[in-house]
This record gives sequence, structure tokens and C-alpha cells, in this order.
Amino acid sequence: MTMSFSNFSINERCLRALKPQGITVPTAIQRETIPPALEGRDLVAVAQTGTGKTLAFALPALTRLAAGPSVRNAMLVLTPTRELCVQVHAVLETFGKTVGLSTVCVYGGVGMEPQTKALRRGCSIIVATPGRLLDHISRGNVRFGDLSILVIDEADRMLDMGFLPDIRRIVGKLPKDRQTMMFSATFPQEIGRLADEMQRDPLRIEVGAISTPVDTVSQGVYAVDQAGKIGLLSQILREPHVESALVFLRTKHRTDRVTKALHKAGFKVQAIHGGRSQRQREQALDGFRKGQYKILVATDVAARGLDIEGISHVINFDIPVNSDAYIHRIGRTARASAKGNAITFVSPEEFMELKTIESALGANLPREQWDGAVPVISLFKPAGEGPAKSKYAGARRKRSLLRHH
Repeated sequence: MTMSFSNFSINERCLRALKPQGITVPTAIQRETIPPALEGRDLVAVAQTGTGKTLAFALPALTRLAAGPSVRNAMLVLTPTRELCVQVHAVLETFGKTVGLSTVCVYGGVGMEPQTKALRRGCSIIVATPGRLLDHISRGNVRFGDLSILVIDEADRMLDMGFLPDIRRIVGKLPKDRQTMMFSATFPQEIGRLADEMQRDPLRIEVGAISTPVDTVSQGVYAVDQAGKIGLLSQILREPHVESALVFLRTKHRTDRVTKALHKAGFKVQAIHGGRSQRQREQALDGFRKGQYKILVATDVAARGLDIEGISHVINFDIPVNSDAYIHRIGRTARASAKGNAITFVSPEEFMELKTIESALGANLPREQWDGAVPVISLFKPAGEGPAKSKYAGARRKRSLLRHH
């Protein structure tokens, strides 16, 4: 029998709010996380991106808060990026309203005053990035004497971005008697040490293979000279089955350059990176969601915390430097069990980055043999196979450019 959310002891008003959104069957991480979270257990939940982690902590947390007395700042959710902060807040606001719980979203890049007024007015739940929250704490705008639930979302990304000192400072301001839930896409040793430091006998939950792509993402590699990347990208984006595309690059400068080239070629495109203002980033994301732009060109600021349904293609214009970045980038497609396509451009000088990714995945990524392909050394050798001598290890049959993935 298929499990439903009604199998859990979730607040009835939250359950009713799920139906208009077409959410009926819990994902694996939700099935594993919700019961212990409802009991107030500390936990570390590790699962791939796009598996529904926000509802995995939102539903039990709101249920527990709704059953208790109304207090200020009862729950704090820490997120690494502005985009993720906004998205998590939107979920908690939608469901929180049904049980009479108010929320506020706190992040940098915008004025302090509206946030200050909201915090001093009082709310039940705060969703925040660490730096801006510390600013408000230092100004006396917020106190956490009644906090009972702390969520650290995308914990591995927090550590990657250097937020550990900020997190420690914030946690030092919180009551020790609380529930702490930590969510992460990977489980490096640093996460284990953080859990030991900030949690009490945490339950560790792992769902699916860690650091591997979801099965519904079709992956492929195009071997191409750096000078040929723009032309190849334009040709791929003109394919009729490319409904929407998220294109990743390493730097803000390259992101702007590629965006301008695509705009000049007639594409509806916008850029998002750390050098753009919060308003510009929000407008780009909103336009992409609504279909105003078919293409979003981004740095890794969008690799996590960007939850947009229906992205048909992720294109790595610049190959990621490691496997974790690769997994999180391509996790922007094939959300919520949908199918998606991930294309990676690799130039001859980037063969070591390709080896790093393939070694972590344990397999060669399929090479797309297209008319402009150039030789790229393949160093990774899967277990049980001879040396990977072919420059097109795992090659697919030749195609003029791109078949439907």
C-alpha cells in the first residue's frame, strides 16, 4: 500500500494545505525523517538535492510548534544563500499560516530596516542567512530565549562557504534545550564533528546513494575547444526539445560574457551571480520561473537552493572542479522525480577535472560524438576494465549534434 502524509501525526491543517499543491505521497527522505522529527529527536538527514528536504523538516516542526504555546522566535532555520532562504521561507510561510504561525525572512544584500521592524514586531519562525542574522543579533533586534527548534539547511554548503564560525556564534546564543535538525546533501567528516558539537544523540538518516546523481538525469559530455563552446551552446539551445536551460560557469565575468553573447544571438536569457544585486537576482529567477527567459546563466551561487520545476537541461559550460559541485549543479534538473538532461562541455585542458568527477561517480560519462568533437584524454578506468585508452570512453553513436537525451 502506498504511504501518504496522513499516515503521520501531522497537523490536520498542514495536511489540507498539501492537497492544493498536488503533494500526496511523501518522498523517501520525508518518510524517514518525519516520524523522529515529530518526536523531537535531533537528527542529521543526508539526501540528494531535489528530494523534498524542506517539507521533511517543515511539516513536523510546524506540527510541534502548533501544539505548544505561542512564543516569539520559536524556530530558526539557517541557510547558506539568499535564494535558499527565500525558498524555505516561502514553504514555511505557506504552511505556517494554516496553523497561525508567522515567519520572517532575513538575508543580506537588502536594507536592514524592514527586517528590523519585522523582528521587533515578533514572529514565530525566522529563516536567515548567518551573516545578516548576526548583524541583527548584535543590534539587539532579536533574542532566542524561547527557541525550541533549530534547523541547519544545506550544512555541507555552509561549511564550504566558511560559515562555521558564524554558526557557532549563533548557536551560542540559543537555548541548549532544543531540537536540532541538520540537513545536507553530503556527509563529510566536518558534518559529523558539527553534529557531535551541536546535537544530542542525533539520529543519522541517509536516503539513496550519497554524492551520486538521481537516476532520472541523463548525462553526456561534449569534447570541445574553449573557442567553440559558445557556438556549440547556441546550437544545443536551439534544439526544439530544450524547453529551458540552466547554464553554469565558474566566474561572474564569464557568466556576463556568455549571457551577452546569447542575448546577441537572439535568446531570451538572464544572468545570476554574486555580483548582481538582490533585486536583479530575484527578477532573473522570477522571469525564469514564469518563462519570460528560456535560459538562465549562472555561477555556482545557483547550484544549491534553486528549486525551479521543469528545467529540462543543465549545461556545464565550464566543467565543475569537483564531483560535489557536479552533483549539485545537475540536481537542478529532474526535480521531484521528473526527467532531466545534464550536458557537460570539456576542453582538452580540462581532462583532470573530468577524471575527478568520473572517479567519484565510478563510471565514465557518455561522450557525445558530434561533428566538432576534439580529442580529450580519458584517464579514469572503471573497476574490472583495462586502461581507458579511447579519447571517447563510453562513446554514444555519432549524431549530427544532439538527439533528445
